[in-house]
Amino acid sequence: MAFERLAADFYGFEDELTDREKEAIAELRDYLETEVRPIANDYWARAEFPRQVIPELHRLGTVSFAWDETRPFENSAVFRGFVALELARVDASVATYVGVQNGLVAGTLSACGSPEQRAEWLPKLAAGEVVGAFGLTEPLSGSDSAQGLRTTAERQGDEWVINGAKRWIGNATFSDITVIWAKDVADGQVKGFIVPTTTPGYRATKIEGKQALRSVQNADIALEDVRVPERLRLQHANSFRDTAKVLRATRAEVAWAAVGLAIGAYEAAVKYAGERIQFGKPIASHQLVQDLLAKSLGNITSSLALVVQVSRMLENGTQRDEHSALAKAFTTSRMREVVAWSREIFGGNGIVLDYDVVRFFNDAEAVYSYEGTREMNTLIVGRAITGLAAFV
Repeated sequence: MAFERLAADFYGFEDELTDREKEAIAELRDYLETEVRPIANDYWARAEFPRQVIPELHRLGTVSFAWDETRPFENSAVFRGFVALELARVDASVATYVGVQNGLVAGTLSACGSPEQRAEWLPKLAAGEVVGAFGLTEPLSGSDSAQGLRTTAERQGDEWVINGAKRWIGNATFSDITVIWAKDVADGQVKGFIVPTTTPGYRATKIEGKQALRSVQNADIALEDVRVPERLRLQHANSFRDTAKVLRATRAEVAWAAVGLAIGAYEAAVKYAGERIQFGKPIASHQLVQDLLAKSLGNITSSLALVVQVSRMLENGTQRDEHSALAKAFTTSRMREVVAWSREIFGGNGIVLDYDVVRFFNDAEAVYSYEGTREMNTLIVGRAITGLAAFV
C-alpha cells in the first residue's frame, strides 16, 4: 500500500520513518479511513464505543510494545507517536482506547510489574485478548493524586483489601482488568494492583451525559472490600514516583494525539473551504479564511516538531518529566486554537456532526484536560526552570 505524506505535515517529519514504518502507517490509515471514519459520528452521537474495531487495531500493531515478554522491539518512538496521531486525526475516542491499553495499562505493567507479571499480562494486552483500564483519578482527587489519593489498600495475610472509588476511568465498562492505585494504610505510600473486574466488590458504572470523547466508555468505579492476592500487587510500584514514571511517557503520547486531533479538524476545514461557494467563489479564496488556515498550520507544525523531538529523547533515554509536561501543555493549547479556527470556517455548519469538525471541537476539551491539566504541566515545567515547586 502506497504511503503519502500528510499535507498537514508541512515540513516533512514523516520522512524520518523507515520504509517498513511508512507501510504500516499507510495500512493503518487505510483501515481508519474505510472502517472507522464512516462510523465515528454515529457512535459518538450514541455515546457507544465501536468494539468491533478492537481486533483489527491490535492486528495492525497499534498496541506496540518494546518489551521482551511480547516481541522484539520493532518500531521507533517517533513511529509510535505517528500511530497515535493517525488514530486521533480520525477519531480521538479510538485513540484514547489505544492510549489506555498501550500507554497506561501496559506501560504500568512494564514499569512496575515483576518479570512474571509482565510475562503473563503483556502478551494478552498486545493481542487484545485482555482489555485494560487505569484507575488513578478519584471523585475528590485529580490533580492532587500524589497527595490526595483516598482509595486505601490494607494487607491481610496474603491478600490486600481495597476500598475506595475511582472516576473518569476509560475503557472501564468493558475492561477485563483495571490497574488500581491505592494508598497502603500501613506506610501511606501509593501502590498499584491488577484487579480483575470480576472480583467481588468491584463495580463500574458508565458516566452519562459527556459532551466530549463520547465514544470513550468512562466509568465511576466503586471498590468495596475488594480482595486482591499479593501476586497481583505490582511488585515495583512502591510510591507515587513509580506512578509518575508511567505518566511521563503517556503525556508525550497524549501530546501526539493532540496534534492528530488538530490535523483532523484542519483537514476538514481545508476540504470544506474548497467546496463551500459564497459570493460566487470558494471561501478558500478569501483572505480571512486563508489566514485561519495558515495560523492553524503553524500551530500544527510547531507542535509536530516538539513531539518528534520528545520522542527522539524518549528513544535515547534523555526525556524527563518536564519534557513530556511541556509537550502536553503546549500541543493541547495549540490544538484548542486550531479546532476553534477550523470550526469557525464552517459557520453554522460547524455545529452539526455531518461535517466532523464539531466532534473534533468537543473532543479537544477532554484531551486538553486529561493526563494532567495545562496548569499542572506548566508547574512541572516551572519547577524545572526555577528549581522551586509551586504546586501548593
